[in-house]
Amino acid sequence: MNLTCLAMAPDEMTAEIWVARLQETGILAMVRPGDTISFLGVSLWPCRVLVAEECIEKAQEVLQHASKEGEQE
Repeated sequence: MNLTCLAMAPDEMTAEIWVARLQETGILAMVRPGDTISFLGVSLWPCRVLVAEECIEKAQEVLQHASKEGEQE
C-alpha cells in the first residue's frame, strides 16, 4: 500500500486531529513520522498528513467537510 501526502497541517496537533477525523471514516491516515519531534513534545512545525493513495479523493472530501463544519461554528 502506498501512502501519499494529503495535506500539510500547520502543526502536529492539527495533523493529529485531521488524522483522527479521517480514521473515524475508515480512511488509513497518519502523520509523517519525520515531521514530529517526540523528545520535545508536540511539534509546532508543519506536518504532512499521509493517506492511502486509493483513498485520496475521499480523504479530501472528509477534510473539506470538516473545514466547512468548523466555519459554521
